[in-house]
Amino acid sequence: MRTTLALSILAVALLSGCSSAPEPAPAAPKAEAPKKVMDHTPALIQENLISSRLVPDHILDQPKLPGGSLGEYERKGKKYQAFIVDASTNQAAAMMLFDFKAVLKDPEYISYMGGYFGSDGKQPIYVFAKLQYVAGIVGLSKDEADPLARTLASRLH
Repeated sequence: MRTTLALSILAVALLSGCSSAPEPAPAAPKAEAPKKVMDHTPALIQENLISSRLVPDHILDQPKLPGGSLGEYERKGKKYQAFIVDASTNQAAAMMLFDFKAVLKDPEYISYMGGYFGSDGKQPIYVFAKLQYVAGIVGLSKDEADPLARTLASRLH
């Protein structure tokens, strides 16, 4: 009986020592640091430029677009904007453009630019991807925006 009691106590002592340690409480999720916005204001078209600035997030107030460089222009009393957004890769820029296409009403594909022309409901937008960039002209008709978009594209390296 003493042997049985001693073995029982020994078994309980050994088994209680084998339990795993209590799991630590999960750490509070870290807030994402805001992504650093690249300054591409030197690549913006300089002619008729009134001002330029960096937008930290959601350029043009569009949730599909991150922050980027935005230029404000005026020509013959007509105001318009140009923007450049930096994606991590060429493929990411293409996907960002494709996602942004869903925002446009009646998007028209522009094959020679690899972009789209449409409206976000407030203003016309000519948007395209080149290399790791998504860029565009906002506030002008397609015919007015096209030569500016080509010039902007030529400045993206």
